[in-house]
Amino acid sequence: MPWLRGNLHAHTTYSDGVKDPAQLIAAYEALGYDFLAITDHEDLIGQSYWRALPKLASRLLLFHGVELNWAGFEQHVGRVLGDRETLYVLNHPARYRLSVQEAAERARVIAADGLRLDAVEVTDTGHHRPLYASPEIALVKIATDDAHRPLHVGRAWIEVDAPRSRDAIIRAIRAGDFRLGFAPADP
Repeated sequence: MPWLRGNLHAHTTYSDGVKDPAQLIAAYEALGYDFLAITDHEDLIGQSYWRALPKLASRLLLFHGVELNWAGFEQHVGRVLGDRETLYVLNHPARYRLSVQEAAERARVIAADGLRLDAVEVTDTGHHRPLYASPEIALVKIATDDAHRPLHVGRAWIEVDAPRSRDAIIRAIRAGDFRLGFAPADP
């Protein structure tokens, strides 16, 4: 079975992205991706977001999602919805300038508050931040490009060894059946 390539964190004009959903999907299709999660910011979307997502047409396997604002401290958490499974991601610790210890502590606090995180991003708008690949952060390490603008699209991705199913992809990520990819660094 061929590995599937995708991105689990991208934004559209429903929040602070500059491409509408169809344009964003087309950009990833042009790169040969197999799946994409649209994860606009929860505080910027309305009910029309949740009605529009299921109507999107694509050859990509589309995940619906949202980027949550964690109460108590400034932290985004990605919620990527499968058919029955949900993947929760500690998003861009580099953006918050967290140390490894602070990122690990945030993950513990969020878990103690009742949300089991599955993964942590080792990227910030697609730039590799290897600091967060530390085993001290007891989460699966994933790469996303957190696309807001065209220059972010395709900077980082995940490839999974899984059938073409949202739930199978989420299970493969949890099991570590994936590899990360990074575009060459910007000049």
